Order: sequence, then structure tokens, then C-alpha cells
Amino acid sequence: MATILFMQRSLRKQRVFRDRSQPLDSFDDSELISRYRFPRRIIFDLIDGVDEQLRPYTERSHAIPTQLQVLCTLRYIAKADFFSEVGDVHGVSKSSVSVCLPRVCQALCEHLQNIKFPSSVHSLRKIKDEFHSIARFPNVVGAIDGTLIPIKGMSTEDEHIYVSRKNFHALNIQGVVDAEMRFLNINCRFPGSAHDAYIMSNSTIPDIMANLPEGGWLLGDSGYPLKDFLMTPFNNHSTPTEERYNRAHCQTRNVVERAFGVLKSRFRCLHKSGGCLPFKPTKCAIIIETCCRLHNKAIEERIPLQQGGRVVLQQHMYVHRGAPPRSARDLRQHIASRF
Repeated sequence: MATILFMQRSLRKQRVFRDRSQPLDSFDDSELISRYRFPRRIIFDLIDGVDEQLRPYTERSHAIPTQLQVLCTLRYIAKADFFSEVGDVHGVSKSSVSVCLPRVCQALCEHLQNIKFPSSVHSLRKIKDEFHSIARFPNVVGAIDGTLIPIKGMSTEDEHIYVSRKNFHALNIQGVVDAEMRFLNINCRFPGSAHDAYIMSNSTIPDIMANLPEGGWLLGDSGYPLKDFLMTPFNNHSTPTEERYNRAHCQTRNVVERAFGVLKSRFRCLHKSGGCLPFKPTKCAIIIETCCRLHNKAIEERIPLQQGGRVVLQQHMYVHRGAPPRSARDLRQHIASRF
């Protein structure tokens, strides 16, 4: 019996407490932006904002402080590194990175309440003026589109609904942006097989647009249905005015495609080049929402986007074939007559 106990003790893995680096003390702002996408001042603001939720209740067992939890999260979403690589850089284990990442993202989402569709007349008029300055398209309050974010495959009964038209598991993310590529509304809860038009009709967008003071409309591609609040291009333009309408529509709506490109370039965990998000869909949605909120934070603070590799957004050629309402057709024709 004594021999067995001795062998068990000798085979037991010893706990290792690693030396934890302090990147905020050793890197300047340019290096921090390259590695974490934010300068020192913003990182400290984020840490202070979530410290109450993430602060360890005890210092026993070498608990991970809030600062390191936030740095591990920012490093992962910025670089899409393996958990083991993120852990080695910051002196924590791979499992600790996996556990703290969703918790930190949830705390950041609650702290950064910066995705909200404007409702005041002054804010909406400002957005309309900014869109009008692009290609003289009037009364635009936002550009809408969807993008696929790859996630880890699963073996559950509903696995098939997450397989996108491009044959990989994904979430289809709907975003509405303003002329400065700031997200005004996002929807992260639909699987990759859901179409953009279905997501839009089952989101809060119709209700939001119905209650806008002084009205306005969104711009969407041909995959969306033409509605009174959603202007799409002419599928087959037949007059010079319709051709000029399509050109102005394309130039103005392009801002949402650029916003998704900047988002995926800034946070490589959202792009296929970074692999996929290795969590359940509900946790993946939280991480994606966090990236969108941090994207808005970066735009508000004018943080430069350092070269993160070229991001190619593949466009689908689906054309919505449903019959639009007569009022929407007349409204689009009236807008086209102005060009």
C-alpha cells in the first residue's frame, strides 16, 4: 500500500505558477496597437470599465487579475492566435485563456453601450448629410448588409443550419452602419444558412425604421426586397437616370462593405485567415458583438488601422425575386428621377 501511494505522489503533476509579463509597461502605443489594437490609455479605460465584474474574489491560487484577462482577450481577437500562444505570451495556461475569453467579452459588451440606432432629429440629419456628400443620394440613414463569420463545426441535431452557402459553418451577421463605418445596429443570432432578407425581416430593423422621425431609408443590395424603408438597385436598368441611380446607390452603400472589411482586418478572429471561433454559437455571438463594439470604440477614438493583411469580401449574386409593393417602386423611381 505504501508503495502505491508513493507512486501516485511521484506521478502527480506539480502546479506551475508562471512569470506573468506586463506588456503595458514594456510596449509603446504603436506596439500596443499592433498587438492589441488599442493604445495604453484606451486599454486602461477598458480594464477599469470591467474590473468590478472580473476582479478575482481571492488572491489564492495565483488568480488572474483583470488586466491580464483583458489583455489575453484583446490579443486573441486581434491576432486569432492559438490559446496556447496567447497564454504563453501572458504567462497563463491555455485553459485559462479559453475560460476568461467569453467572460471578458460579456463584460465588455455590457460596458461598451455604443451600438444604438439614433432617434433624435439632429443625429439623423447629420447622418443623412454625411451619406448625401458621398454621391448625392438623399435621405439615407444607414447601409445594411450581412457577412459570414466562420465558427467551429458541431455534432448536434441542428448542425446543418450553420452550414453556409459557401460550405463552412458560420453565423450570418447583419450590420447597419453610418457613413463613418460605425455600426448602428447588429444582429448576431442567425446561423449561416439564413439569408440576409430573412434576417432583416425578423430583426428589429422594420420597427426601427417605422418609427423614425422625419423618415428615411436604408440602402441594401439586390439580395434584399425593395421596401418603403429599404432602397435596392434596379436589377436591369433601362434608362440613363436608372443607371445613374444605380451608380450613386453602389457608391453610397459601399460603406457597409468597407466597414465589414475594416472589422475583419482589425480583428482577425472574425476572418477565415484566422481559422474559426472555437466556441458554441451563443458564445461566438458574444465575441462577434464585442468586436463590433470595439470597432466603434476605435472609430470614435480615431485609432489607426495598422496593416493586418488584405481582406477579400466575397459577394453573392442572389437577387431577391419577390414582388415589391407599388409604393416602394414609385418611391425608387422618384429618387431615380433626381439623377
